[in-house]
Amino acid sequence: MAGRFARSWALAKASAGMLNRERRLLVFPLLSGLCCLLVLASFAAPVFAAFEAHSGSAPVQSMQHSSGFYIGLFVFYVVQYSVIFFFNTALVGSAMACMNGERPSVGDGLRLAASKWPQILGYALIASTVGMVLRMLQERLGLIGRLLIGLVGLAWTVATFLVVPVLAATDVGPYEAVKRSTQLLKQTWGENIIGNAGISVVFSLGFMLIVVALFAGITFSVSLHAAVLIPVLAVLGVLAFIALALIQSALQGIYAAALYRYAEYGDAGNGFDQALLDQAFRSKR
Repeated sequence: MAGRFARSWALAKASAGMLNRERRLLVFPLLSGLCCLLVLASFAAPVFAAFEAHSGSAPVQSMQHSSGFYIGLFVFYVVQYSVIFFFNTALVGSAMACMNGERPSVGDGLRLAASKWPQILGYALIASTVGMVLRMLQERLGLIGRLLIGLVGLAWTVATFLVVPVLAATDVGPYEAVKRSTQLLKQTWGENIIGNAGISVVFSLGFMLIVVALFAGITFSVSLHAAVLIPVLAVLGVLAFIALALIQSALQGIYAAALYRYAEYGDAGNGFDQALLDQAFRSKR
């Protein structure tokens, strides 16, 4: 197990090396974040308007359990997931091209994702359905049931981690992509879980350091009676959060591309140590 941890960390560092060389890959999570904010705003405005219009006639809680609310929530899930999967496909496809020794542009990645639009939408429908079912079950179960449903959701996330690479690299449909991702999990489960957990832990520590530094800076500014510095520190903190989130998202996409490429083809690709991956995976095929 110690060896798996070491290899997963080494693979994550190799992914970080690729991101450092191909920094334009950061554009995809940036575009994804901006589009997700637009989607959220477009759905939030009519929802707030509906709550305001019915504030005197129907309790908000009853509206949240109405069929109309769930239908709207499902549509929101589909649109939001479609946006996320679209840009993730562009990111992963571009990372795979880099592993082939190519230098894809941002436009190349977007065109690849656009060519996979029907499959992306189909997968968004599947993921939205699963998400809605899990949400509805959690609302109706007690604490233990919610914990169990949470574990089911985690298992779904792990099992579908390679769906986007499958969609980016092949012409299969969304159902076949989910099935193939689950099959590849048998070969990559250790590096899948350990690598993603390691990346999440490292970036969580980074976010905590930003919070600590921001709090210390604000405290120091107050002690010096320099309140004018507080807005500046707040802006710098927000920018640091955004930058770290973009790096984490891009790194996880590259990591997924590397896992899929080796598990499927047995080839590390340009920028990755073949010997490292030969040790990391023991093919069961």
